Amino acid sequence: MERRIAAAPETVFSFITEPAKFVTWMGVGAEPDPRPGGRYRIDAGSGNMAVGEYREVEPPRRLVFSWGWEHSPEVPPGSTTVEITLTADGSATLLRLRHLGLPTGESRRSHGDGWKHFTDQLASLFD
Repeated sequence: MERRIAAAPETVFSFITEPAKFVTWMGVGAEPDPRPGGRYRIDAGSGNMAVGEYREVEPPRRLVFSWGWEHSPEVPPGSTTVEITLTADGSATLLRLRHLGLPTGESRRSHGDGWKHFTDQLASLFD
């Protein structure tokens, strides 16, 4: 998916990697350690915890990390990969997000809906 955000890549990157900024658009708590091998936990609310590990961190243009949900048999921790690239587009940023390895069906659909919702939330911070 792609989303244009009216902020510089450095600003968008900070909202994806800094806990206090992260929770302004996604979740109710976040514990990121954005470095290769660093782990993260995102409290999405209602007892849902997304967890994973950063694989690639290239400020302010790219993040790759494993993704999964605690206690999920369908998408367990580390079972999928999220890749986010940020490209300057004038004074804005083009955010591209790919979520790889999701099972087909409802899980893929719900994650797609979720990413759309949350990237819309992120973009709305700068409108």
